[in-house]
Amino acid sequence: MKYFIYILLIFMSYLYGSIPFALVIGKVFYHTDVRNSGSGNLGGTNAGRVLGKKAGLAVIILDASKCCISILISSMIANYFNLNGDIIYLSALACVIGHCYPIFADFRGGKAVSVAIGYALMTNRIAFIVALVIFLITLKLSKYVSLSSILASVSIAVISPFIGYSTIGIITNIIIVALLVYKHTPNIQRLMNGTENKITWM
Repeated sequence: MKYFIYILLIFMSYLYGSIPFALVIGKVFYHTDVRNSGSGNLGGTNAGRVLGKKAGLAVIILDASKCCISILISSMIANYFNLNGDIIYLSALACVIGHCYPIFADFRGGKAVSVAIGYALMTNRIAFIVALVIFLITLKLSKYVSLSSILASVSIAVISPFIGYSTIGIITNIIIVALLVYKHTPNIQRLMNGTENKITWM
């Protein structure tokens, strides 16, 4: 019975992570498929670029909520059925994978930044604050969202062994960061070539 609940939570987290909020908001409110414009990415940055700041912010918040809700539900059910609390990490990982490779959008999803924000916020406040500070400082100095996102996420993997994460949590952090960095491969190439877009509002 317990194993069935574990599998169910992981599967449900993947499905919830697969909801392409950028695509939904774009089509429902703007009659636009964001995959056909900008970077083609189903994330908040591209949604903001294509649909405007309000839409981009809405997508970021909704995407961040994916991990928040998945972790919250998994934690509640784990407590009720006396399951291993580390299920929250596996559910979060499934949610992140769903966001990056959504079954509802031909497996073409986002780059894991927003869901990683929700993940850090729900699992460790210290990790969240450190990542946020590094993100903002890097963004202020470089004007690159991609570089800021990568360095902020890597910082979580680096400090996670020292701030209370379990072994499963540490492994989950490494996998999520590796996935985020992998999804940013085109951005890394543009950074190296000096052709990555900079923000103009900071």
